[in-house]
Amino acid sequence: MNRLEVFGVEGLGEIVRGADLAGMICDAVDLRDRDVVVVTQKVVSKAEGAMAAVDADDPLSHKPLVERESVRVLRRRGDLIISETRHGFVCANAGIDLSNVARGEAALLPEDPDRSARRIRDGIRGRSGMTVGVVVSDTFGRPWRRGVTDVAIGSAGRRPVLDLRGTEDAYGRELQVTEVAVVDELASAAELVMGKARGVPVAVVRGVDPAVFELDGPAGVLTHLIRSAAEDLFR
Repeated sequence: MNRLEVFGVEGLGEIVRGADLAGMICDAVDLRDRDVVVVTQKVVSKAEGAMAAVDADDPLSHKPLVERESVRVLRRRGDLIISETRHGFVCANAGIDLSNVARGEAALLPEDPDRSARRIRDGIRGRSGMTVGVVVSDTFGRPWRRGVTDVAIGSAGRRPVLDLRGTEDAYGRELQVTEVAVVDELASAAELVMGKARGVPVAVVRGVDPAVFELDGPAGVLTHLIRSAAEDLFR
């Protein structure tokens, strides 16, 4: 029977610009080959300096940032903006977040989350010798469903999508369209142990099927999970 272990990595402390996330993770946890390390977007943005100043006394002072970081606005309702970022993500307020950051600051999305994941993966391999997958996660809402869940906005070291087309189901029928967004599933699983206010920005998922790893390939979220306009029935 397949079995996964998911646990949070504690004791990392406050992340500042220039922080060596790979080194901090290696110091905090004994990693194994084929572990998947899930890192929240917030600490990646802090380490990379993807932060912007806002007026701490004005709850709407980040709205100009939202407009700046959006390439297309889909919906407006009151103070809420649903927009598309330059990465291709459709999310609230262009992914700009004021939670878990210092007053007077807003966290922006990393410039290239896949590159961020590769940098952490390579740093871990250089520091510990362990070959791991890395997922950069963020919290997204979903159309037609209440609540939010964590999804992957960047990944390295594993295939973002498990393509089951051409395989057979339990009854011998050939699967025609089934593609599983495994990195999103890993991000959601990791959020269960990280939480939103526990100060645990990193988690490890252990026991992932090694068949889905892609150690040095170019596969990432931006190239494999974002639907093109021609494939998107909702544009």
